[in-house]
Amino acid sequence: AARSPQPAARSPPRTSPMFPEYRHCQLCPRRCGVDRTAGRTGVCGMTADCRVSYIGAHHGEEPAFSGSHGSGTVFFCGCPSHCLFCQNIQISAAGTTEGFVVTPEELLAELRRLAASGVHNLNFVSPDHFWPHIRQACRQLRAEGATLPFLYNCSGYQLPGLIPEVAELMEIFLPDFKFADSALAKLCMGDAAYPEIALAALRRMVSARGFLTPFDPTGRQPARGGVLVRHLVLPGQVENSLQTLELLHREFGPGLPLSVMSQYRPMPACAGQGALARGLSHGEYEAVRERVADLGFEHVYTQELDEGSGFLPDFRAEQPFPGNRR
Repeated sequence: AARSPQPAARSPPRTSPMFPEYRHCQLCPRRCGVDRTAGRTGVCGMTADCRVSYIGAHHGEEPAFSGSHGSGTVFFCGCPSHCLFCQNIQISAAGTTEGFVVTPEELLAELRRLAASGVHNLNFVSPDHFWPHIRQACRQLRAEGATLPFLYNCSGYQLPGLIPEVAELMEIFLPDFKFADSALAKLCMGDAAYPEIALAALRRMVSARGFLTPFDPTGRQPARGGVLVRHLVLPGQVENSLQTLELLHREFGPGLPLSVMSQYRPMPACAGQGALARGLSHGEYEAVRERVADLGFEHVYTQELDEGSGFLPDFRAEQPFPGNRR
C-alpha cells in the first residue's frame, strides 16, 4: 500500500555525518551553498532531512513507465525551480510543513517494498536536492540484486556536471524541457539561463543513456532505459513551444522521444501573469501538435485537452492522483 501524506514533527537533522554534500549545498543550478545539515533550508525549501510526500504505484505516467502495474513513484518535497505554474505546488513550495521525514534506512526499506510490489520501475520525482539519499539507497538495492529500472524524473533544471554520476545508477531519464524562451524562463522560475542549462544537461543524459527503449505507446512493453523529454504547452506561449520543438529537433533529430502535454492548470501564483492565468486553448495545443508532425518526430505521446482537474494531484488525499490515466 502507498504511504500517504502524514504530519511529521520537526526533528533534528540526522544526515550530516553520512552526506557531506548537504553542508554547503551545490546540488542544483541555484548553488545556494546553504548548510542544510544545520537545519537551514536551501533554495529548494528543504533541510538535510529527506522529506517525502508520497510513495506508491502511480498509473498516470506515460504508458512506457506506468505499464499495467504502475510506476513506483517517490515524490520528494521541495524543488529549486519555483515555477509559477507548478502542478505539485502543495509539496514543491510548502517547505517543511508537508509530507514526512524518512531516514536513509527508512527510505531504503520503502524502496525495497515498492520494488517487490510488482511496479515496472522506481521513479524518483523532483530528486536533485535529495540525490545523496537516493544514490545510497539505489547502490544498496543494486548490491542486493534489484533489476528493475531506476527513473530520474526531473525538471530539466539540473547541474550538467552531476548527470554522469546520476547516470551510473539511473537507467531512465524523464526530464522536462520547459522553456526555449529565456525571458519566459526568467518570468516563470527566475532564471533566464534555464534553456542553456537544460540543454547541456539533456545532452549528457542522451550521451549516457540514449533514447527511450522500447517505446511502446500501449505500455505492454515498459521502458527499460533511455531518455524521454516532456514539454508542457503554456497558454499564450505557443511560440515558446515551437522554439522548444525546433531546438530539440536540431540538437537530437526526430528520433528523440517526446511527451507533449496539454494538462496546464493556472495556479494562484499565475494570477498576475496575464495569459498564464487562463487555461490552454484547443487551438494552441493543436498548433503545437501540428509542428510536432511537421518536424517528423517519430515517438511522441500527446494528450487530449481536458479542462477538468484529473491531472491535478492532491497530495493531502490518501490517493493523490484521481483520474489521471493516459
